[in-house]
Amino acid sequence: MDAADVEASKMYISYNNVHQLCQEISDKIKAFKPDLIIAIGGGGFIPARMLRSFLKEPGQPNVRIMAIILSLYEHVDAIGNQVEQIGTEVVRTQWIDYNQSKIDLVGKNVLIIDEVDDTRTTLHYAVSELKKDVAEQAKAKGADPNDTTFGIFVLHDKQKPKRADLPEDIMNGHYYAARSVPDVWIAYPWESTDIVYHTKRAMEQDNDVFLPSTTDV
Repeated sequence: MDAADVEASKMYISYNNVHQLCQEISDKIKAFKPDLIIAIGGGGFIPARMLRSFLKEPGQPNVRIMAIILSLYEHVDAIGNQVEQIGTEVVRTQWIDYNQSKIDLVGKNVLIIDEVDDTRTTLHYAVSELKKDVAEQAKAKGADPNDTTFGIFVLHDKQKPKRADLPEDIMNGHYYAARSVPDVWIAYPWESTDIVYHTKRAMEQDNDVFLPSTTDV
């Protein structure tokens, strides 16, 4: 695939689109009542922060956001063109420091956020490792690890066979995808080095949601 074909195949997503997708899904996630958000970096950071604004309730503190960094995708230069390739192994480069943060997962509703559910490998890894942390914390305090409930929010779920599974309790009620999309290369704004061009392409593709405003002008 040459550079022109690669460019034509991308689905461009604007910051405006991300913000409105978070707004659109927020009522469903409010029903989940997350006590803690865990954002998977780097794609989950900005949606997590945007979503938190829509979850804020008057007189209540903001939902706390913790960051973990897992790497699966690899970008390589193939004949002068940048090509997206899927990695085969999840690499953990940052995790929660429970002692420093004083985070207790036991008995909480924990919402994991990433930008896209592609192969599901990264999400599977995050849930599996966090469940191990819950088990350790619950054992230390004599509690039931099953009292912790996990949910997942992604901006886009790609319609494709997945390489990994998620627990049934998540898929049957606590899995939130703002959009289900074809298996294409999604270009997110935080990856762009030319945001003006990026936003123009997103508008040309008509990927913005354009929800009606709730603010009187």
